[in-house]
Amino acid sequence: MSYTREQIETAVKSKGYAWFENGDYNLNIVGIRNSATGTEVTNKFDDKITLSFKCDGQWEFYIYDCTTDPGRYWVENIMRKEGVAVLKEGQYRGSHIIRLHQGRYEALGQDRNVTVYRDNNKDGKYDLDPNNTQTGLFGINIHRATKWGGKKSSQVDKWSAGCQVIAANDDWHEFMDICRVAKDKWGNRFTYTLIESKDIV
Repeated sequence: MSYTREQIETAVKSKGYAWFENGDYNLNIVGIRNSATGTEVTNKFDDKITLSFKCDGQWEFYIYDCTTDPGRYWVENIMRKEGVAVLKEGQYRGSHIIRLHQGRYEALGQDRNVTVYRDNNKDGKYDLDPNNTQTGLFGINIHRATKWGGKKSSQVDKWSAGCQVIAANDDWHEFMDICRVAKDKWGNRFTYTLIESKDIV
């Protein structure tokens, strides 16, 4: 499934969220959760992360395969008694900064509160209960899957326990190169917006 930048902008604005359009490399980082799979744990990179921004006054748009959901391993082997974390849809202003992911490589690390659903019943489905959420710092980072250049991961498995994870290594490097330019222009603070594919017309 593919989308246009205009579709993403319309969907984000329809939610009443901020859309950044002043100046070059003022990034709109938008995750799109695949609504078609419902609450099924597909264990696949079947979501999208998009980048929309201006360069020399002209819009640029990038779209990458990712997961916005935890992999099957962490759904079945929960790390916290409250359950595995599934990031709740919303806009998290200034929530992420460039820093090392698990001390190993640069990624976008969670630095301000986000809200997650908690699912602890290991039934193979995500429990997205609005009455069972937590808000805080949970290490919901935006990072890569495979470390091998030219390769793309196909199964989420242990790659995500709630993080937003880009499947292809080359996509990841492109994404981070753009983020580094944005950091130099705007400072080390990034807003992340998560919507559902059903929000896009």
